[in-house]
Amino acid sequence: MNHLQDVSAVTVDRSPRCGLVRRLFKGFWQGLERARTRRLLAQLDGRDLADLGLSHADRLNELEKPFWR
Repeated sequence: MNHLQDVSAVTVDRSPRCGLVRRLFKGFWQGLERARTRRLLAQLDGRDLADLGLSHADRLNELEKPFWR
């Protein structure tokens, strides 16, 4: 029985690069999502903004932000 391998404790070898790639991809995806929602926000009229509880100044403030923030 010495030739049997103990498989009771399974370990996953994750390199630091895997985490870096995952964080970069996540940040890129979030930036695209922010850009998409800001494009939608830019299309809203005053009535839609009032329904959301936003002012025109709030909208302009949000639209001036870069996609990474």
